[in-house]
Amino acid sequence: MKKIIFVLTIGLIILTGCTGVKTLSTGLENESYLEFLGKPSDYNGGVDVNLDDKKTFKAEVKKDHANRPKGKVYAISTGTHTITVSYNNNVIFKKKIFVSAQETKKIILP
Repeated sequence: MKKIIFVLTIGLIILTGCTGVKTLSTGLENESYLEFLGKPSDYNGGVDVNLDDKKTFKAEVKKDHANRPKGKVYAISTGTHTITVSYNNNVIFKKKIFVSAQETKKIILP
């Protein structure tokens, strides 16, 4: 009888020590992406991108391939932004855009 009570007690201790199934839910990352498309030979060395007159970076221009995975993308925050693209100090693209979470906005250059 003592053996049965001992085994049941140990079994209950083991079962109460288990915490069960834990779940974790997360939302989308709060960032979006820009991809610059055009004729790469027209933009040797890439283009200069200005984001909201605050952040400036150099970007590669890739040819648009609808049947292939996207090329190099650049992460930006979500929301409304003014994008200015220049090449050799000439503005070739300027537009106000809105991007949502995990959206990739294609910037088509002339």
